[in-house]
Parts: sequence; C-alpha cells; structure tokens
Amino acid sequence: MATELADNRTDDNSRRHFLKGCVSVAGAAVVAGTVNIPASARDTYERPPEALGLLYDGTLCIGCKACVAACKRANDNPPEFSTTDQLWDTPLDTSGYTFNIIKMYRSGTMATKDDETNGYAFMKTSCMHCADPSCVSACPVTAMTKDPKTGIVAYDAEACVGCRYCVVACPFGIPKYQYDSPTGKIGKCELCRHRYKDGHYSACAEVCPTGATLYGRTSDLLSEAKRRLALAPGSLTTYPRGNLSGGPDQSYQGYVGKYKQHVYGETEYGGTQVLKLSAVDFEKVGMPYLPPKSSASTSETIQHTLYGGLLMPFAVLGAMTYVAKRNVHHEDDAPTDEQRKEGS
Repeated sequence: MATELADNRTDDNSRRHFLKGCVSVAGAAVVAGTVNIPASARDTYERPPEALGLLYDGTLCIGCKACVAACKRANDNPPEFSTTDQLWDTPLDTSGYTFNIIKMYRSGTMATKDDETNGYAFMKTSCMHCADPSCVSACPVTAMTKDPKTGIVAYDAEACVGCRYCVVACPFGIPKYQYDSPTGKIGKCELCRHRYKDGHYSACAEVCPTGATLYGRTSDLLSEAKRRLALAPGSLTTYPRGNLSGGPDQSYQGYVGKYKQHVYGETEYGGTQVLKLSAVDFEKVGMPYLPPKSSASTSETIQHTLYGGLLMPFAVLGAMTYVAKRNVHHEDDAPTDEQRKEGS
C-alpha cells in the first residue's frame, strides 16, 4: 500500500509539474509573440456604397407578423411550436428555422402604443448585416462571407463545419445552430438574396402592410430615417412602402410618431445595414448598447499577429515538447523495488 501511495504521489507531482511548465512556457511564448502586435487595431470596415438593407420603424409596426410568415415561406422553413396544441407556428425567438421575428415590449396596463410607461411597442429581430461582422471574422472556413458590393452577410452551408464560432461572436445573437441537422448547419437572414434573380427583394418588406419594414440601399434608408426624426410628432407625412430604392409607388399618408432621436445601426458596432427607429428606448425593446467600433477590428489584429506564420502553434507545441521531455523518465532511471521500499 505504501508503495502504491508513493507511486501515486510521484505521478501526481509529474503531472503537476508538466501542467505548470506548459502554462508558464506557453505564457512566455504568448508574451514573446505579442511583442510585435501593432499598437492599434485595424480600422473598422465601412458599409459598401451600394449596401442593401432594411429600415424598421417601430412606430409603424402593428404586430401583425406578416413578415414572420413571409420569411418562413421564402426560406422554406418549417413551423416551430411553443404551445401545447401545436396548431400554429409560434416561435418565441429567432432560431435555425426562424430568421425574423417581431417582439413586444410591455409596461403596466399597456394602454398606449409606443409609450414606455403603461404602454407597449414592437421591435423586429433579424440579422443586422454589420459593416464589419464578427461572424465573418470568426468563421475559420469562410462559410460566413460579406458581399463586397451589396454588403449582405451570406452563409454557405457547404463550407460550414458546424463549429458555431459565429454564434458566439455575434453581439446580436443572430446566427443559430440547427441542432437536428446531421451535418451541422446555421440559419440566419440573408435578405432573401436568392429571390433577387426573380425580381423580388426581402420578403418581410414586400408584405409589410404599413411600411414598418422598408427595403433599399442603406444610404437611402438612412436619409429616410433622418427625415422622419426631423418631423414634428403628430404631423402628417408620406410613408413609403416596399422598396425605397426602386419599384412601384406604394406610399401613403400617416401621422408621425414621437421618435427617440437616434437611428439605431447608424454607428453601433461600426454601423449596420439594417437600421431601426423607435419611440421606446432601444435597450428596453431588446437592442443592445454597442460602441461605434467593432470587436472584429481588434480580435483580427491579435489573431493574425499570433497565428501569422503559425507562430503561436509552433511556440506552444515546442514549449509542451520541452516540458514533456523534462518530466519523462526512461526505464533505466526508474527506481527499483528496493528503492521504493526504502522510500516508503
């Protein structure tokens, strides 16, 4: 028994020394590898001049969810049930099979629409198509890409390895994993890019009866958003519907809401191609506070420096090999049974 305990103590000490050595040497390698990291990260990428996107105006939304149904139909996505009877498609959030959803803010008696106190409001949740998307930066196999002309963040299922780095990287929590997929697959909005060849555009904007979701070039959408913010609450104005940058005129007359004086997505995270207006504080309706600099601009600089030329992998591998050799004993050096007994 004493011999076994002595052997166990010897093994534990070897493991402990090995792990400590790996950590310390790897840490030194990291420090050495980061000496040449630039003092500042690369600049945050900007939206392409012809970037396409959406403008969502919460004051115009009536919560009909026609956009949710149209998105499902356009992308051949199955229904998702959240009720026991399972009679209707009732997703509670975006998922691998629900790319667009309308959420509701509730306060007190919910007597007045777009009122933070005793009111309610709607907010659309879908891919923001960031100017500098973290999902694209994090993807190791370029399954996530950003079109250089349209700026659409697209997904290639054939290239995807199911690592889900994009899921973790997105600050909006948009890419979702299809857990029932045998090959591993991500689901997200791609602005219905597969419908463009047939003369269509984003299904959510095509069917919206009030123009709460508007499609077009992001530059045009931003100008429209700022036009609305400059209007007096309660005044009468013209609201476009459908495709702001082309197509038939579907505009109508409506009253101006009491907007928060901010276009969400204009600067957040380096800018996004999906812009939003609201009469209720954006954080209250589920939109996160984000700085004007994307995290991808910082993380890529560190990653490319550490892994450029396989610096870090070789450094860590070399460190582990060195420590392993120090802690491995040859059979000739092993203690004899008599030495073990004396040690016990």
